[in-house]
Amino acid sequence: MTLSLRASRAFFSPTSSASASLAAALSLKSHFLFFPFSTSSQYDAVPVNTNTNTDTTNLPDQFRASVECDTVLHNNNNKTTPSSLPSDQFRAALEYDDVLSNNNKNQNPSSLVADQFRAAAEYDAVSSNNINNKNQNPYSLVSAKLRAAVTEPEIFVQVLNSVRDRPLVALRFFRWAEAQPGFNRSEFAFVVILEILARSCFMRSAYWVMEKVITLKMDGSVVDVLVNRDAFVSSEVSVKLLDLLLWICSKKSMLEKCLLVFYKMIHNGFLPDVKNCNRVLRMLRDRTMVSRAKEVYNMMVECGIRPTIVSYNTMLDSFCKEGEVGQALELLFEMHRGGCLPNDVTYNILVNGLSNKGELKQARELIGEMMKLGLKVSAYTYNPLIRGYCEIGMLEEATSLGEEMLSRGALPTVVTYNTIMYGLCKWGRVSDARQLLSVMANKNMMPDLVSYNTLIYGYSRLGDLGEAFLLFDELRHRSLVPSVVTYNTLIDGLCRLGDLDVAQQLKDDMINGGPSPDVFTFTILVRGSCQMGNLPMAKELFDEMLRRGLHPDRFAYTTRIVGELKLGDPSKAFGMQEEMLAKGFPPDLITYNVYVHGLSLLGNLKEASEVVQKMLRDGLLPDHVTYTSIIHAHLMAGDLRKARVLFYEMLSKGIFPSVVTYTVLIHSFAVRGRLELALMYFFEMQEKGVYPNVITYNALINGLCKLRKMDQAYKFFMEMQAKGISANKYTYTILINENCNIGHWQEALMLYKDMLDREIQPDSFTHTALFKLLNKDYKLHAIQHLENVIGGGE
Repeated sequence: MTLSLRASRAFFSPTSSASASLAAALSLKSHFLFFPFSTSSQYDAVPVNTNTNTDTTNLPDQFRASVECDTVLHNNNNKTTPSSLPSDQFRAALEYDDVLSNNNKNQNPSSLVADQFRAAAEYDAVSSNNINNKNQNPYSLVSAKLRAAVTEPEIFVQVLNSVRDRPLVALRFFRWAEAQPGFNRSEFAFVVILEILARSCFMRSAYWVMEKVITLKMDGSVVDVLVNRDAFVSSEVSVKLLDLLLWICSKKSMLEKCLLVFYKMIHNGFLPDVKNCNRVLRMLRDRTMVSRAKEVYNMMVECGIRPTIVSYNTMLDSFCKEGEVGQALELLFEMHRGGCLPNDVTYNILVNGLSNKGELKQARELIGEMMKLGLKVSAYTYNPLIRGYCEIGMLEEATSLGEEMLSRGALPTVVTYNTIMYGLCKWGRVSDARQLLSVMANKNMMPDLVSYNTLIYGYSRLGDLGEAFLLFDELRHRSLVPSVVTYNTLIDGLCRLGDLDVAQQLKDDMINGGPSPDVFTFTILVRGSCQMGNLPMAKELFDEMLRRGLHPDRFAYTTRIVGELKLGDPSKAFGMQEEMLAKGFPPDLITYNVYVHGLSLLGNLKEASEVVQKMLRDGLLPDHVTYTSIIHAHLMAGDLRKARVLFYEMLSKGIFPSVVTYTVLIHSFAVRGRLELALMYFFEMQEKGVYPNVITYNALINGLCKLRKMDQAYKFFMEMQAKGISANKYTYTILINENCNIGHWQEALMLYKDMLDREIQPDSFTHTALFKLLNKDYKLHAIQHLENVIGGGE
């Protein structure tokens, strides 16, 4: 039987005008004294109905015995002996209750329910002389007078209302009834028990009931009853229960249910607790659902829920993780206007967000603002900024930040050192990175697996696999376990050197006893095979990946496309696209950019333009990578005018050029002697907040050297180092080469010495530049002179 919401308010009220006989019976709370669930001694102090003039004439038979028994008990001040009971059917229950009351005072009342019912049921079985009932489930023997309360929602709710001033008795009855076969689980039954418990502040018990509501998937209908202001539940209690439901759903990460409760509360004028709002915001942040988070936040503010520091920090983190640092800074100003002072967490979030976007100057200004406000800075504050400087090659700036940390009482962590180590390795200063292991040891800080993986990465990129494998042995000696990243890094280094046999052997070692190779392991090997022109091996490795149950991702397919394009076979590359589609990987922006870049390098500008048109038809807009590839292709073809037209077309569409875009322009104009345009782009990029890197400076220095403008070349050489951008072997080789061309032998040798002092390894091009103007007869003299210079001689 289902109750309508319209009738619920009157029906649930303890003063409801139900039928006379039923109301008379159920309005007497005392008849529950003999229900086995109400016999714990801890409830004896709760007042019960002591009306001695109760008329039982019109009561249904199923309740008369209970009420009469209750009347006798209270007339005799609870001194009734079992033998004086009006009905033998309750004697066993009362005796059992006396035992429980005397011997189990410290026992959890809810744990007594089953045994109490069992005693009553067993007595019923004996008194009825039904031998067959002795082996029957005791719950099935419960007296018929209780069955109506289980199966009839109206009676069940009236029973609960009759003991609303004894909430734990009500809860025990509810638990018993809810476990009985045939119990009618209506949303109103659950709301009544929840209302009774919440009104009496029994929120732990309400928690259990609400979890049951969620398990039974009745939360939606329960919420509808609670938000209805015409129902019997007061607004204060409704908010309590709705907040409880919101809290439980958030603990269970049930985002959709949380949003349902939140929206219904707001739309019906109930204000959720701000802590619950914060929990919803955190879930949305963790799922990168920033637009929904903004919606929830705006609804909070509009309906008068004042955000806390946790609310603001969660929203700031959401914006920063999506790269929307502009909105994050606007929210910071809103915090100030609203009188909520930011804390160190606030600034750490913003510094991280700005650093990830490359806004390093602004991030550093925020750290200064933190210091002025007296907020504590830590490694969490500085690490993102250090990483940002490392990414763009400003290594001196990154290392100076480590010193600044110490001066401000912020201790570097392993992550700090690993970050600097990665930056040094990325830009070729692997020896400097390795020295940090000693620095860490001196500070009693143990390098972790990331430290070793970073150094292995650095040596592998330099092609020094000997040192990489020494570090591999060292990390195992220190009881660190190599990860799949460790193996993949070594395999990548071997593939770069073309040593596919050893790379495959490492892959076999992983299969036989190391971490299992992943998709990336096979992708590296496929790429290495393609680079070596060994397409049959690439296909075999790709097939092996499939046989091992690994599913190639978009990157794996894209790697094969790159290989085919590098070998000059666009038709096979486009065939891979069909295979991608069949596997459920429609081409994305990266895939199209790979085609555009590959075709541009092959000089197929017409086909590259056709791919761009197909991108547009598929609803994908070209980005700075797309434009940079086509601009570079036109520059390589000598069509400088078309390249510039494309560059300004890119700007007109609101696409911001990257450092790579500017660098290819600077290189092309500088190498052709068009220094005025090269310098124009060089200064323009910095005005737009795009920082030049070592490759940009090398392009400019190379152009200046070709025009024999050595003073300007050295000026930019000094400038880059002053900005913390370390020169690499190409920088030195360019300068050494031109000094040799103009006969500045001593200057070339000094540059060579400086290069070695900085532990930058020269390559064959460097040596060719040094000795190319010497005859064979003079080479020995040159080498001896070189050794004297390096050794500090003349």
